[in-house]
Amino acid sequence: MTTSAATCRWALIGAGRLGTTLAAAMRAAGLHADGPLGRGADAATADAVLLCVPDGEIAAAASCVPRGPLVGHVSGATTLAPLAEHRAFSLHPLMTVPAGAPATIFTGAPCAVAGDPIARELAELLAMRPVEIRDEDRAAYHAAASIASNFLVTIEDAAERLVATTGAPRDLLVPLVRATVESWAERGGDALTGPIARGDELTVARQRAAVAERTPELLPLFDALATATRELAQGDRQQEAA
Repeated sequence: MTTSAATCRWALIGAGRLGTTLAAAMRAAGLHADGPLGRGADAATADAVLLCVPDGEIAAAASCVPRGPLVGHVSGATTLAPLAEHRAFSLHPLMTVPAGAPATIFTGAPCAVAGDPIARELAELLAMRPVEIRDEDRAAYHAAASIASNFLVTIEDAAERLVATTGAPRDLLVPLVRATVESWAERGGDALTGPIARGDELTVARQRAAVAERTPELLPLFDALATATRELAQGDRQQEAA
């Protein structure tokens, strides 16, 4: 049996930021979307149910839904296994959704989909760009997303703490961060610049000494990143020489 994302009755369970914003976006797109409903709702009258709950609660939330409607989740790391009793799908917008985000926030965003084709159809109705991610690839996909987003914030926080020892505000670094991200988006690893890319180890040693003196708790992070950056730079130099 085929269920159309455009014409079915949707129910969203989980009233967090993502569930609330998705429900608003679906209604703005002209879809019939009830909710977001509280956890434990059975959504008995729905044709398709989207669980917007924490990963550890997906199985419990799915068990409250009677068999019949399609059931999906919005987790990036979780496979379809917790939904095994249902016709299952998953839909993971690859973006951050802050509190109070507008319904248009999903426009143009990538979206990992799996399972029933309704996931791809819903992503397209919300103007997202669906990409099929297999169950066996979910953990790697989500780890990549964490490196690209969460770890980036951790690194920028470290930079802010170090630059604060000079009396300068973090605003000093913002244009550099933005330009670097844009350059990486265009060129990938070829966007690498700085003393390690130039092979200027004397400057790197001075940087390391400053970190050790002013923010010693950041030294293991600095060393790990310097090592990884050397490996990236070495790879680039080898390609240039080939």
